[in-house]
Amino acid sequence: MSAVRRGTYILVLTLAAPREVTVGALGSIRFPAGTYCYVGSAAGGLDQRVGRHLRHNKKLKWHIDYLTVIADRVEAYESYPDPVPECELARLAERSGGVPAVAGFGCSDCHCRSHLFRVDAEALAKLIPAAGLHPFTGTVRLSVPGDFRMQCPALRPPNCLGLGRIGPAGKV
Repeated sequence: MSAVRRGTYILVLTLAAPREVTVGALGSIRFPAGTYCYVGSAAGGLDQRVGRHLRHNKKLKWHIDYLTVIADRVEAYESYPDPVPECELARLAERSGGVPAVAGFGCSDCHCRSHLFRVDAEALAKLIPAAGLHPFTGTVRLSVPGDFRMQCPALRPPNCLGLGRIGPAGKV
């Protein structure tokens, strides 16, 4: 059995159209079409946490779950093996041009304004190298065929185990 990879990550989510979503205790939120960057940590393991975020069929537990199940595309980048702390990633996202999207989103356990940011290509082009991020390279276990909402070149067999095929949303 391989060692648990612990680290931090970002998810880059694309919404092709505006969506209104009830996000747990945050209530009803209108998300304009566009690209979003979510910052998270995985003390229990990157593969398990990012894999869960990439699955479409799951119990909605965290704020980000409500967004990943409606996103048209999700990409994952990891900060591993020397992870940038989660709140520092959030500060880097904002300094790189990300705009906090929803106050309190994903940061109920810290004092950050948000862990979800509206971003454009320029902000991502600054954030990824500034944080030393690289495409997620972990192993993802899929629970049912087609249960995958990501486009990421690093996740090609053998890094994808279980049922399902890999491809852009709607083309799995």
